[in-house]
Amino acid sequence: MAEVTAVRPLTGAALTDALDDVARLRIQVFRAWPYLYDGDIKYERKYLQSYRDSDKAIVVGAFDRDRLIGASTGAPLTDHADDFAAAFDGSGLDLNEVFYCAESVLLSGYRGQGVGHKFFDLREEHARKLGFRKCAFCSVQRPVDHPMRPENYRPLDAFWHARGYEPLRGVIAQFSWKDVGEEGETAKGLQFWMRDL
Repeated sequence: MAEVTAVRPLTGAALTDALDDVARLRIQVFRAWPYLYDGDIKYERKYLQSYRDSDKAIVVGAFDRDRLIGASTGAPLTDHADDFAAAFDGSGLDLNEVFYCAESVLLSGYRGQGVGHKFFDLREEHARKLGFRKCAFCSVQRPVDHPMRPENYRPLDAFWHARGYEPLRGVIAQFSWKDVGEEGETAKGLQFWMRDL
Protein backbone atom coordinates (compact mmCIF):
# COMPACT_ATOMS: atom_id res chain seq x y z
CA MET A 1 0.00 0.00 0.00
CA ALA A 2 1.26 3.46 -0.90
CA GLU A 3 1.53 5.96 1.95
CA VAL A 4 -0.42 9.18 2.35
CA THR A 5 2.16 11.64 3.66
CA ALA A 6 -0.14 14.63 4.31
CA VAL A 7 -3.79 15.69 4.32
CA ARG A 8 -4.28 19.45 4.45
CA PRO A 9 -6.79 22.16 3.59
CA LEU A 10 -6.27 24.23 0.45
CA THR A 11 -7.89 27.62 0.03
CA GLY A 12 -7.24 30.72 -2.08
CA ALA A 13 -4.40 30.36 -4.60
CA ALA A 14 -3.50 26.85 -3.36
CA LEU A 15 -7.08 25.72 -4.07
CA THR A 16 -7.04 27.25 -7.55
CA ASP A 17 -3.66 25.67 -8.33
CA ALA A 18 -4.96 22.20 -7.35
CA LEU A 19 -8.18 22.18 -9.40
CA ASP A 20 -6.79 20.64 -12.60
CA ASP A 21 -5.40 17.77 -10.50
CA VAL A 22 -8.77 17.49 -8.73
CA ALA A 23 -10.43 17.27 -12.17
CA ARG A 24 -8.14 14.42 -13.22
CA LEU A 25 -8.78 12.58 -9.95
CA ARG A 26 -12.55 12.97 -10.37
CA ILE A 27 -12.38 11.49 -13.88
CA GLN A 28 -10.25 8.55 -12.72
CA VAL A 29 -11.94 7.69 -9.41
CA PHE A 30 -15.55 8.37 -10.44
CA ARG A 31 -15.19 5.97 -13.38
CA ALA A 32 -15.74 3.16 -10.85
CA TRP A 33 -18.98 2.05 -9.21
CA PRO A 34 -21.30 3.60 -8.13
CA TYR A 35 -20.62 6.70 -10.26
CA LEU A 36 -19.62 5.04 -13.55
CA TYR A 37 -18.78 8.55 -14.73
CA ASP A 38 -17.35 8.90 -18.23
CA GLY A 39 -16.01 12.41 -17.78
CA ASP A 40 -13.72 14.77 -19.64
CA ILE A 41 -11.42 17.57 -18.56
CA LYS A 42 -13.42 20.31 -20.33
CA TYR A 43 -16.57 19.49 -18.33
CA GLU A 44 -14.54 19.16 -15.13
CA ARG A 45 -12.99 22.61 -15.47
CA LYS A 46 -16.45 24.12 -15.96
CA TYR A 47 -17.88 22.19 -12.99
CA LEU A 48 -14.99 23.17 -10.68
CA GLN A 49 -15.24 26.87 -11.62
CA SER A 50 -17.61 27.45 -8.68
CA TYR A 51 -14.73 26.58 -6.32
CA ARG A 52 -12.51 29.15 -8.02
CA ASP A 53 -15.27 31.74 -7.70
CA SER A 54 -16.13 31.17 -4.02
CA ASP A 55 -14.08 32.80 -1.28
CA LYS A 56 -15.58 30.26 1.15
CA ALA A 57 -14.67 27.11 -0.78
CA ILE A 58 -12.17 24.52 0.37
CA VAL A 59 -10.31 21.62 -1.16
CA VAL A 60 -8.81 19.14 1.26
CA GLY A 61 -5.85 17.57 -0.47
CA ALA A 62 -4.30 14.19 0.28
CA PHE A 63 -0.68 13.95 -0.81
CA ASP A 64 2.00 11.38 -1.43
CA ARG A 65 4.92 13.76 -0.93
CA ASP A 66 4.10 16.56 -3.42
CA ARG A 67 1.64 14.55 -5.58
CA LEU A 68 -2.10 15.07 -5.07
CA ILE A 69 -3.56 11.56 -4.75
CA GLY A 70 -6.92 12.47 -3.23
CA ALA A 71 -9.17 15.47 -2.77
CA SER A 72 -12.37 16.48 -1.12
CA THR A 73 -14.24 19.68 -1.90
CA GLY A 74 -16.67 21.88 -0.03
CA ALA A 75 -18.48 25.20 -0.40
CA PRO A 76 -21.66 26.87 0.83
CA LEU A 77 -24.70 25.06 -0.52
CA THR A 78 -25.94 28.38 -1.91
CA ASP A 79 -22.94 28.30 -4.30
CA HIS A 80 -24.65 25.25 -5.83
CA ALA A 81 -28.22 26.55 -5.60
CA ASP A 82 -28.85 26.26 -9.34
CA ASP A 83 -28.06 22.54 -9.14
CA PHE A 84 -29.71 21.63 -5.85
CA ALA A 85 -32.35 24.18 -4.82
CA ALA A 86 -35.24 22.20 -6.30
CA ALA A 87 -34.31 19.15 -4.21
CA PHE A 88 -34.80 21.21 -1.04
CA ASP A 89 -38.19 22.67 -2.02
CA GLY A 90 -40.62 22.02 0.81
CA SER A 91 -37.88 20.80 3.19
CA GLY A 92 -38.08 23.87 5.42
CA LEU A 93 -34.29 24.09 5.51
CA ASP A 94 -32.51 27.41 5.18
CA LEU A 95 -29.86 26.77 2.52
CA ASN A 96 -27.82 29.70 3.87
CA GLU A 97 -27.07 27.59 6.96
CA VAL A 98 -25.77 24.57 5.03
CA PHE A 99 -22.19 23.86 3.98
CA TYR A 100 -22.01 21.37 1.11
CA CYS A 101 -19.34 18.68 1.32
CA ALA A 102 -19.15 17.72 -2.31
CA GLU A 103 -16.99 14.95 -3.75
CA SER A 104 -14.29 12.93 -2.05
CA VAL A 105 -11.93 11.10 -4.37
CA LEU A 106 -8.92 9.03 -3.38
CA LEU A 107 -6.83 6.70 -5.52
CA SER A 108 -7.55 3.11 -4.51
CA GLY A 109 -3.97 2.29 -3.45
CA TYR A 110 -4.16 4.93 -0.70
CA ARG A 111 -7.41 3.84 0.95
CA GLY A 112 -7.67 2.43 4.46
CA GLN A 113 -5.43 5.05 6.10
CA GLY A 114 -8.12 7.26 7.66
CA VAL A 115 -8.15 9.82 4.85
CA GLY A 116 -11.96 9.73 4.53
CA HIS A 117 -12.29 10.86 8.15
CA LYS A 118 -9.71 13.62 7.65
CA PHE A 119 -11.62 14.81 4.57
CA PHE A 120 -14.77 15.24 6.66
CA ASP A 121 -12.94 16.58 9.74
CA LEU A 122 -11.25 19.40 7.84
CA ARG A 123 -14.30 20.38 5.78
CA GLU A 124 -16.53 20.41 8.88
CA GLU A 125 -13.95 22.49 10.77
CA HIS A 126 -13.85 24.95 7.86
CA ALA A 127 -17.66 25.14 7.82
CA ARG A 128 -17.81 25.81 11.58
CA LYS A 129 -15.25 28.63 11.29
CA LEU A 130 -17.44 30.21 8.62
CA GLY A 131 -20.49 30.02 10.91
CA PHE A 132 -22.43 27.25 9.17
CA ARG A 133 -24.82 25.24 11.32
CA LYS A 134 -25.18 22.16 9.11
CA CYS A 135 -23.14 20.07 6.68
CA ALA A 136 -24.61 18.06 3.84
CA PHE A 137 -23.44 15.86 1.02
CA CYS A 138 -25.16 13.58 -1.46
CA SER A 139 -24.70 9.98 -2.52
CA VAL A 140 -25.44 8.43 -5.90
CA GLN A 141 -28.50 6.19 -5.99
CA ARG A 142 -28.20 3.07 -8.13
CA PRO A 143 -30.47 0.01 -8.28
CA VAL A 144 -29.14 -2.92 -6.22
CA ASP A 145 -29.57 -5.15 -9.28
CA HIS A 146 -27.59 -2.85 -11.60
CA PRO A 147 -25.55 -5.06 -13.97
CA MET A 148 -22.31 -3.19 -13.25
CA ARG A 149 -22.57 -3.38 -9.44
CA PRO A 150 -19.52 -5.31 -8.12
CA GLU A 151 -20.35 -8.39 -6.05
CA ASN A 152 -18.12 -7.23 -3.20
CA TYR A 153 -19.41 -3.63 -3.14
CA ARG A 154 -20.02 -2.21 0.34
CA PRO A 155 -21.96 1.06 0.53
CA LEU A 156 -20.49 3.77 2.77
CA ASP A 157 -23.72 4.27 4.73
CA ALA A 158 -22.23 2.89 7.99
CA PHE A 159 -19.27 5.31 7.71
CA TRP A 160 -21.60 8.27 7.15
CA HIS A 161 -23.94 7.25 10.00
CA ALA A 162 -20.94 6.94 12.34
CA ARG A 163 -20.03 10.54 11.51
CA GLY A 164 -23.53 11.70 12.48
CA TYR A 165 -25.04 12.05 9.00
CA GLU A 166 -28.56 10.90 8.22
CA PRO A 167 -30.36 10.78 4.86
CA LEU A 168 -32.86 13.61 4.34
CA ARG A 169 -36.17 12.03 3.40
CA GLY A 170 -37.41 13.25 0.05
CA VAL A 171 -34.39 15.48 -0.60
CA ILE A 172 -33.08 13.94 -3.79
CA ALA A 173 -31.41 15.95 -6.50
CA GLN A 174 -31.39 14.94 -10.14
CA PHE A 175 -28.13 15.15 -12.05
CA SER A 176 -27.21 13.90 -15.50
CA TRP A 177 -23.92 12.53 -16.73
CA LYS A 178 -22.66 10.00 -19.25
CA ASP A 179 -22.09 6.55 -17.79
CA VAL A 180 -19.19 4.36 -18.89
CA GLY A 181 -20.26 2.45 -22.00
CA GLU A 182 -23.32 4.59 -22.69
CA GLU A 183 -23.98 6.86 -25.67
CA GLY A 184 -25.33 9.91 -23.86
CA GLU A 185 -26.19 11.40 -20.49
CA THR A 186 -28.87 9.93 -18.25
CA ALA A 187 -30.41 11.31 -15.06
CA LYS A 188 -29.32 9.94 -11.67
CA GLY A 189 -30.80 10.53 -8.23
CA LEU A 190 -28.51 11.96 -5.58
CA GLN A 191 -29.68 11.39 -1.98
CA PHE A 192 -28.79 14.21 0.41
CA TRP A 193 -27.40 13.41 3.85
CA MET A 194 -27.04 16.02 6.62
CA ARG A 195 -25.74 16.59 10.15
CA ASP A 196 -25.75 19.48 12.58
CA LEU A 197 -22.39 21.02 13.37
